[in-house]
Amino acid sequence: MEVKTDFLVIGSGVAGLSFALKVAAWGKVAVVTKREIEESNTKYAQGGIASVWSQEDSFDAHIQDTLVAGDGLCHPDVVEMVVKNGPDRIRDLINWGVNFTLWEKDKTKYDLAREGGHSKRRIIHAADLTGEEVEKTLAKRVKRNNNITTYENFVAVNLIVREGECRGAYVLDIKKKVVHTFLAKVTLLATGGAGKVYIYTSNSDVATGDGIAMAYRAGAKIGNMEFMQFHPTCLYHPEAKSFLISEAVRGEGGILRLKDGSPFMDKYHPQKELAPRDIVARAIDHEMKERGDDYVFLDITHRSPKFIKKRFPNIYQKCRSFGFDMTKEPLPVVPAAHYICGGVLTDNNGRTSIKRLYAVGEVACSGLHGANRLASNSLLEALVFAERASQQAKYAVEQEISFPPISIWDIGHAVDSYEAVMVSHNWDEIRRLMWNYVGIVRSKKRLERAKRRIELLQKEIQEYYWDFIITSDLIELRNIAMVGQLIIDSAIQRKESRGLHYNLDYPSKDDIRWQKDTIIQQKPPK
Repeated sequence: MEVKTDFLVIGSGVAGLSFALKVAAWGKVAVVTKREIEESNTKYAQGGIASVWSQEDSFDAHIQDTLVAGDGLCHPDVVEMVVKNGPDRIRDLINWGVNFTLWEKDKTKYDLAREGGHSKRRIIHAADLTGEEVEKTLAKRVKRNNNITTYENFVAVNLIVREGECRGAYVLDIKKKVVHTFLAKVTLLATGGAGKVYIYTSNSDVATGDGIAMAYRAGAKIGNMEFMQFHPTCLYHPEAKSFLISEAVRGEGGILRLKDGSPFMDKYHPQKELAPRDIVARAIDHEMKERGDDYVFLDITHRSPKFIKKRFPNIYQKCRSFGFDMTKEPLPVVPAAHYICGGVLTDNNGRTSIKRLYAVGEVACSGLHGANRLASNSLLEALVFAERASQQAKYAVEQEISFPPISIWDIGHAVDSYEAVMVSHNWDEIRRLMWNYVGIVRSKKRLERAKRRIELLQKEIQEYYWDFIITSDLIELRNIAMVGQLIIDSAIQRKESRGLHYNLDYPSKDDIRWQKDTIIQQKPPK
């Protein structure tokens, strides 16, 4: 099958769907998503969206909080642009029908939460299911739009690049096991993050770094991949699958405690539990390793049960399903891979180094987050850059282009691997070596060991591709191996400790300015 469209959107989180809704006014849109349309990291974003929304807050305060969290590597012009555009993008969501939680004391105002690293209450939210509310609302509007066609259970294989321009992508229909050609005047990568590169992650199963890997193979510039954020507090339970306990729990007074009940964050930062995530995650990691404990506790039992159940209904019910009552007992928590601050390098309008290819959301390295993302700035970034990218794409789609001829080597039928155990074993090995050697704390020796092993795994995976065995599992395996390699190579390049990147051999922070991004690029295939 060959699909020709004006706009091709790969991914169906808040970045992809909001972009699709904006550009649908100017042409036909195809949205490709490898699961159902609502399955994305956006769906699992509990906390909310950071934006200046009260008279007690200011743009300058939000900008400063973001710069502090980014540890000297944020691009100040990008931070200012995103923060100042935030309120308008929140209004877009409200106009689209997103139901944010109202303030109990005044139902004409929205309830604003506070999270780690924020100096003010500025997190607009829908209880503790903000991402799900946003995703559900956008998906409904997309499905009703006659100019948008969605392709569920379709996974992108490679981008189509000709003469330095992206012309679409080759996409596998997972159910029918056929590779199709999607040709487009504008292609948007909105594939989300790469948490599944690690064995322990808060991410959805779809977060395998597909967009980053495809863009790199196509010759796009990739930046700051060493900065993987580990969320400090995921529920510790064998069946919880690293269920995230929102930053907002600490924002509402949650205290981190050791097994003997003693608090410990005062040893690490003046803001204690409200310190930036990199500091909290390293503190927990250090305390666990020093004592040989498998977890620490997050305690909010000093707040009333009524408040906890109303403010965190989803977290409360989920924890109850695992046998924990957070109104009566502290929750066992551990850090887990959460958000990658690096990705496909873009300008202030979401444009990548390849013409007609845009990247928005967690797949992109926009310059907003620097060395560490401030809590709840992720959905904000996606909304602001989706709007800016849509305005640029409007002009790009007006230009006529010629679509490339299709080679017989580019399309065909996918077949199941007769050695699925190889895929499963390599998948597990990559994720474990990344956790053990390229995790919260790193060293030269660990990184060098990880580099040697990931290169061997890459060769093994490539051998299977040359045999024309193409399945969704193998596509994802190839992508997490590529992203793992990019993280390792970037971490080796940065000979200092900064933000989310902590290297035991370079514990001090050099006098590096924000322009010093770690950039990796390979020559595009002929």
